[in-house]
Amino acid sequence: MKESAKIAISYTRSIADEYGIEKDFYKKKDIHVHAPEGAVPKDGPSAGVTLTTALVSALSGIPVRCDVAMTGEITLLGKVLPIGGLREKTMAAYKAGMKTVIVPAANKGDLDEVDDTIKTAIEFVFAETLNDVLKTALIIPKPAKKSAAPKTRRKKVLDVPAEPHDSQTLTV
Repeated sequence: MKESAKIAISYTRSIADEYGIEKDFYKKKDIHVHAPEGAVPKDGPSAGVTLTTALVSALSGIPVRCDVAMTGEITLLGKVLPIGGLREKTMAAYKAGMKTVIVPAANKGDLDEVDDTIKTAIEFVFAETLNDVLKTALIIPKPAKKSAAPKTRRKKVLDVPAEPHDSQTLTV
């Protein structure tokens, strides 16, 4: 888990400009990744894509979609590596109500193990790189469209009675 967190920070430093993150965030911000064991065992390497997505979101202010689950180990260059236990992980995502699951592209063949009910209910995105993951998981605002010619505004005409009384209203 520590290695995944360190790689997530290093990778985020390398893409900081693309997401409006200060280049020296690691000097100005104290980053603490806390993943308590509790009753759920943690699979450290498989959390790489999730840690990176959370870090980019927290530092950039770009929210993460609430209907996406993800799994995958990562490299310093942003490659998404295969994981184990795809069947169990997709079952958990299905039970949690996720609509999309991001999976390493190398695990595409493992989809045969996944229950047909889950395959029809969930959209699978097969990621080669962290860029694929971030494009799917983050809610990146689209730039406003520029129109060719400015629109002219029509003036509103008010129907005002000659002598307004308390019981009369203005119509727009």
